[in-house]
Order: sequence, then structure tokens, then C-alpha cells
Amino acid sequence: MRAVVTGAAGFIGSHLCGHLLDAGDTVIGIDVLTDYYDPMLKRRNLAEACRSPAFAFHPVDVLDPQVDALLDDVDVIYHLAGQPGVRPSWGREFALYTHRNVLATQRLLETVRDRPLRKFVHASSSSVYGDARRFPTPETACPRPVSPYGVTKLAAEHLCELYRTAYGVPTVSLRLFTVYGPRQRPDMAFARLIAAASGGPPFPLYGDGGQTRDFTYVRDAVAAMRDAACSRFTGIANLGGGRPVSMRQAIAVVERVAGPVALDRRPALPGDARHTGADITVAARGFGFWPRTRLEDGLAAMAKHAALGDAEQPDGALNTEIGTPSTDIG
Repeated sequence: MRAVVTGAAGFIGSHLCGHLLDAGDTVIGIDVLTDYYDPMLKRRNLAEACRSPAFAFHPVDVLDPQVDALLDDVDVIYHLAGQPGVRPSWGREFALYTHRNVLATQRLLETVRDRPLRKFVHASSSSVYGDARRFPTPETACPRPVSPYGVTKLAAEHLCELYRTAYGVPTVSLRLFTVYGPRQRPDMAFARLIAAASGGPPFPLYGDGGQTRDFTYVRDAVAAMRDAACSRFTGIANLGGGRPVSMRQAIAVVERVAGPVALDRRPALPGDARHTGADITVAARGFGFWPRTRLEDGLAAMAKHAALGDAEQPDGALNTEIGTPSTDIG
């Protein structure tokens, strides 16, 4: 297939590009390379993809009119671009979240509404559920976001559903539950835990550590995205790891695979859901999704990748020119 991936240089986006290329697809990557975290890390994320003749990268904002031409003759759009982060979404930063999560999604949908498209796959978030009242949580649960970030992800979902019902755009919104793996964003929990186990700063543990998350390995998530694109399924589906784990349990696993972790205990913050857990029945029936990676195996892969560091990059990879900094969910 001929695919466009927005947010291509992010954590999940770069893994998706690699998966699509391995499957024989032609991939157009779009990413404006924001400074939410070090753009050099994003360049490294795409170094391998940039060596493939089936990959082309464009460092542009999805709201830029020049993106329209990049969507010509495309079979699938994987829309991962967006402003990440629950805690920073409060206050003045909210304007960025509406711009990059809501307006950007509407712009893409409006551009493709009259084009023949096999699938529009939107990366949503379990943050739309907030403090859900049922576990595991099905897609029929009433969304109750507890952060402005969750509100913008829910708004983007609603836009996908509106364009699907009004114009027949074949949209799929995948509610991702805490994706982790090699190249995870440095501000995310497992990246910080592994850094702490390797002699870095103590890990900031908010709350009592009893909060649970349904961790999803990145390669399971990106395989599901392509499977959803190849299927007849449209609508909304959860993608989760299948077994929620408390932060205390997760820390213990990290210590087994990477070493002792020093903790910096802090009070719980507003916007953090107490528990998350995905009912994945819809995804299993709709496009055969089933998580295949155990948490310990996924964290071991993360620890190995972190230990390799720059040594993993082939000669010249860090100098790959993929554009200048100027939106990704990963």
C-alpha cells in the first residue's frame, strides 16, 4: 500500500514506518519536529527508514497547505501527529493541544473527505476514559477525560466519527493504552525508570504507586494499526496489553531487567487517571488484535536499547538530513 504517516519521527510513528516498510509498503513520513523533546532524538528515530528507497520524509506541519499534494493517490493515512503529554496540557499550553490535536485532525479529514481512501487510522488515547467506572473498560463506556489532553483526543475522535458518518471517510480511532518500548519518549515513565536504573536521576513516583496501567508494547501496537488498515473494520477500538500492572509492580520488573531504581516520591497530580485497563474484544474481532509481548520481555528490549545508546546507530546515521526543527504523539 501507499501510506502517509503523520508524526512519523516520534516514538510510535517511527516504529510504524519501519513496520510498514518491512511489509512492503511505500511510506511518506510527515513530522514538523517540534521541540516537545530533543528533535535530534526524532532524527535518530527515522535514520533507518531514511535509508529505504520506499520512504520519503517531509518536515512540514500537517496544517500546512503543501500537505494536500502529499495525500494524492494514497491508500492509507496513519494520523499519529499531535501534542503529547497529560500534565503539560493545563493552562496556557492548551492552545498548542487544540492546534495540534483537534485542528490538525479536522484539516486532514477535510482534505481527504472526497478522495478514495482505503483507511484513515487515527491514534487516539486511553486518556479519553479518564477515571473509568468499569474494568476492563469497553469502548461503550462513557468517556470522562480528567485532563485537557484527554479532552482534545476525544474531540479528534468525534471528528473522525463525524466524517465517517457524514462523508463515508473510512476512519478507525485506536485508543492506545500506555505504549512502551525502545525509543520511548524520554518524559514517559518507563524511559525514566530505565534511566534511573542506569545511574540517572531518581524516578519521580507520583502518588502511592498503586495506580495501574495497561501497558502495550510498541511493536504490537503498530502491527495492529496496519492490520486495522487492511481490514474492513471502521469505528473505535481499544489497543491494550491485556493485563494491567501497578506502578509498584512495573518498578519491580524494571529492577529485574535493568537494576535498582531510586525513587523520588511525590504527591499525586490532577489529570492522572487512577486505573486504566482495556477490553480488547472489539479489536480482536475486528482485525485480529492480540498482544503478544510480555511486559518483562518488552522492558528487557527497552533496557538493551538504552544500554546500546549511540553505539547502536550505524556510521552516518546521526547526520541523516531529514529537515529542520520547526507533531507527534510519540
